[in-house]
Amino acid sequence: MVVDQLSEDEVDRMFQALADATRRDIVARVLVAEYSVSGLAEQYDMSFAAVQKHVAVLERALLVTKEKRGREQIVRGQVDGVQRARRLLDDYERIWRQRVERIEEILEKD
Repeated sequence: MVVDQLSEDEVDRMFQALADATRRDIVARVLVAEYSVSGLAEQYDMSFAAVQKHVAVLERALLVTKEKRGREQIVRGQVDGVQRARRLLDDYERIWRQRVERIEEILEKD
């Protein structure tokens, strides 16, 4: 189970990163194509520094990577990180479905 493979801090960083609409949008954009941080900043009504902070949060959550190319920082989506988040949510869904099945079994006994 992915839940057991990730530390609590890793899970917290992942969900905190994905809790913000701008960060989710950044992930979606960089999964399709790489962007420079300045190119991302042009997409949002916020400062370059604010976008840089969002990218740093995503990078700590292992959802994006950043690579220096000349004077620019290029941001790419980390498919492995997104898949890890999906597997984690799948695990939670499996736990929930097992609970529902147990409730149904209890109700059928009556």
